[in-house]
Order: sequence, then structure tokens, then C-alpha cells
Amino acid sequence: MEQFLANVVWHALSGAHLKYSIGTDSARRYAPDFSPIIGFADPQWPDFQALRPFCETGEHFYCDGWSGPVPRGWRLEQEATMFKMLWDAELPDADAAPEATQLGPEHAAQALELATLTQPGPFGIRALELGEYFGIFDGGRLVAMAGERMAAGPLREISGVCTHPDHQGRGWAQRLVLKLLRREMRRGETPFLHVMSANEGARRLYRRLGFTEVRESVVRVVAPL
Repeated sequence: MEQFLANVVWHALSGAHLKYSIGTDSARRYAPDFSPIIGFADPQWPDFQALRPFCETGEHFYCDGWSGPVPRGWRLEQEATMFKMLWDAELPDADAAPEATQLGPEHAAQALELATLTQPGPFGIRALELGEYFGIFDGGRLVAMAGERMAAGPLREISGVCTHPDHQGRGWAQRLVLKLLRREMRRGETPFLHVMSANEGARRLYRRLGFTEVRESVVRVVAPL
């Protein structure tokens, strides 16, 4: 488990999500329109030179676990830290959100609009293809969603958790997360998620649900020049 957590992005991009990624045997990224995330075989010595031909000027990428000097030809735009939180509780007894709709390509535009508004993390128009996504609709409008992104060994990431500001306080995000992790555990997977270190409210919520903080790492946003 620890070997996958230590470099989960690379294990996803070079493993279960290889078909959704582009790059080399030392550096990869999710293909355009999926999720702007990059990973390296060795995050301590990231091979940005190998990655550059697969990136366009004007793109912005999230990078986990690298804190060294910014290489020539790239710009550091943001830096913070985040926690990987691992599920550490029993299987929920029942589906917490049976009314939720499974999202598909026909919902991609609404999902991207909601993610752009609420900023749950890096998200692309094809992100729904990376795993199962479920949403809550109000009069045909998507107002809450949660889904799956990275897969690495036994780990399955819960991601894209967000609720429209006009519909918060109803517990939809929590119920969607519980729905997803129950489905993952029944498939024999171990749910995990990322949460920014500064987001103490979200960290408290996830700890209360049954997640444990297991690893804190640097997260950076970089852009090719």
C-alpha cells in the first residue's frame, strides 16, 4: 500500500490509467481534457525535459511530491501542501444516496461547469471517463457530484466532490462520498482522497466519516513557458 501512496500519480498514469495518459517511461501526464496532472517515475528528480514535448504553452499542471528547483522552461504558479487520506472504517451498511444519478458523457458539460464554479481540484471535460461519478440534480441542473479519479494498485481515489453554493448544507457531498466508497470496498478496493492541508473543515469532515490522514506532501501548479 505504502509504495503506491508514495507516488500515487505515477502509479496511476503508468498503470491502470496508462490509456488515458501520454508521455515517456520517466514522465507522464493525463491526456488533454482529462485532468491536468503530471507524474514522474522519480518525483525527487523529475524529468521535465522528457515531459515538455507533450505539453502546450498556456497549460497548467498539478504536480504532487516534488519540491526541488523549478527547471528552465517552466514556471511555478502555486505551492501548498495536501494530505492523502485513507479509508479506515467498516463498510457502510447501505447505499447512502440511492437517488443519485450515475453521470455519463451527456453530463460532462454540466460537471465541468460545476467543478469550475466550486474548484474541488483539477478537472477536465473528460474527467467522468476516469471512473464512476454520481450526481444530484435539481430541476435538470447538476447541483452536487462526486466521483473517482486515480487508480493505483488496490487504491481508488474519490475526487471531484463538490456542491453548488446555492445547495450546500444538505449533506449531499457526504452521502455521495459514502456511496462511492461502499461501491469501491465491495469491489475489493481501498478508498482514498486528497485534501488541502489548509482546508481544516474538509479534513474534519473526512476524519469524522472514517478517513485517516496518512501522508502530507507538497503540491505545486506549474506551467510550461
